[in-house]
Amino acid sequence: MDNITLLILLLLVGSLLIGVEIFVPGAVAGALGGIALFTAVIVAFTVSVKCGFWILFGVVFLTILTVIMWIRLFPRTAIGQKMTLNESGTVFKAGASRESLAGKAGVTLSQLRPAGYADIEGKREDVITEGGIIEQGQPVTVVKVEGNRIVVRKAGA
Repeated sequence: MDNITLLILLLLVGSLLIGVEIFVPGAVAGALGGIALFTAVIVAFTVSVKCGFWILFGVVFLTILTVIMWIRLFPRTAIGQKMTLNESGTVFKAGASRESLAGKAGVTLSQLRPAGYADIEGKREDVITEGGIIEQGQPVTVVKVEGNRIVVRKAGA
């Protein structure tokens, strides 16, 4: 394999691994992607000094651009909102919108022993009872919401 082919392969694999890091956290894919990009810069310098500087400039520029776009755009995505804390830093934004469910009525979609699923305002939610078992198809009322935890009791109880 010649150096140009190796260079292109390393750039593609490095970029792909860094992209995979977004969906598979743990820093392994990102670290391997960073190593591949660093190796691509070294290989580029073996092709020619001019090529090496252009690849180095490109990798640094695209890294800075990606970080800036990540900081500005990622919190606005559905995944980003589930992974981002609210302004107080105590509750994830996805859980903050559930506070409005307190006092709402719903119907159990599964048997709650004590956890299960309920349809609340047309949306399937993970819920937990105050301690008892509630059969499937029973009406429930949301007692309280604590972060992502929705506590229900049998309606009329």
